[in-house]
Amino acid sequence: MSTIKNTTKVVTGVVRLSYANIWEPASINGGTPKYSVSLIIPKSDTKTIEAINAAVDAAIQEGAAKFGGKIPNKAALKLPLRDGDVERDDDAYKGAYFVNANSTSAPQIVDRAVQPILDRGEVYSGCYARVSINFYAFNSNGNRGIACGLGNIQKVRDGEPLGGKSSAASDFATDLDDDFLS
Repeated sequence: MSTIKNTTKVVTGVVRLSYANIWEPASINGGTPKYSVSLIIPKSDTKTIEAINAAVDAAIQEGAAKFGGKIPNKAALKLPLRDGDVERDDDAYKGAYFVNANSTSAPQIVDRAVQPILDRGEVYSGCYARVSINFYAFNSNGNRGIACGLGNIQKVRDGEPLGGKSSAASDFATDLDDDFLS
């Protein structure tokens, strides 16, 4: 039995989720509702970075028809792997690259044992996960490049929530006997 390797698919190493809109699709500027997440990839994770670059190159080759049958110069395309030190003024993106992935279909969200996570509070912006992503060519309205499709998400561990929202557990961690109203 032979297996065909999808050269445009990558399963990341451990990344941090940001702008995680993974439970309900959202519409941006009236567009098609999509599930989306920004994946913060440490620059030290060279294995994931190399895999993404190889998948982007494969997507450029596969997408030649979208570019008029010719392989364009990479510098002329919008590419999905971006430098957090250059493009984001946010400490969470320091020393990291990032890709924004989205999909019109819901990702499967699982734990380390590959069991479905049903509690929406378990997977959030700031937690760490492995994510399957797929790269594909686009050419619309004068924009040409490679986009990143969101596959599935495997939560690996908790992290400091991004966006400044605290958890109920941390808000109510004081002993009830310390309540000043009692």
